[in-house]
Amino acid sequence: MTPEQRRARFAAVRLYLVAPLAPGGRPLIEVARAAIAGGVDALQLREKHAGDDAIVAELRQLRALCDRTGTLLVLNDRPDLALAGGAHAVHVGQDDVPVAEARRIVGDELLIGLSTHDPAQVDAANDADPAVGPDHIGVGPVHASPTKPGVPGVGVGLVAHAASRALPFVAIGGIDATNVAAVVAAGAPRVAVIRAIADADDPRAAAAALRAVVDAGRPAPDPRS
Repeated sequence: MTPEQRRARFAAVRLYLVAPLAPGGRPLIEVARAAIAGGVDALQLREKHAGDDAIVAELRQLRALCDRTGTLLVLNDRPDLALAGGAHAVHVGQDDVPVAEARRIVGDELLIGLSTHDPAQVDAANDADPAVGPDHIGVGPVHASPTKPGVPGVGVGLVAHAASRALPFVAIGGIDATNVAAVVAAGAPRVAVIRAIADADDPRAAAAALRAVVDAGRPAPDPRS
């Protein structure tokens, strides 16, 4: 795929779930199945402690679910395992594998996302050569989150800045039912959540409530444009 084709694929995403192998002590496949039924259309496996074989095996199981439901499957940090497990995308941080190196590993078919935390990083990602830059970015953490202890929230101002640039982005960080409307109002056409769905008693209902707010806000870009 060309960079434009990869970015168009991400453009249709509205609600993005990030979760470990056992969210809330439950198998990820069960939580993912319910969350997708509620409106999640991108799923990222973020697992810092499991071995490589366990991550690849989980990705392969999730890929079967995602193929049936049209859900984008993403792995955090590891482009090599994303490729081995059949993920559609890999997401890296500022201090992880550089985007150019990740592209060398995964080739042209997988999408690459990059975390950004300030306007300079957002601008650098947007200004990068599309052949070697990220296909999309994560913007945040919008609010402080236990997932990133000690990291302050950047607020919705960075969301608005990202919305003023062309590269597709997803807002992330402490987003839940109490604040998602403000994030969408700031210009986020899609949001990523962790605990608000992964730890919910009813992941399907939690996803449906969040998706309704996102859908009621600014529409996602037309992937055909």
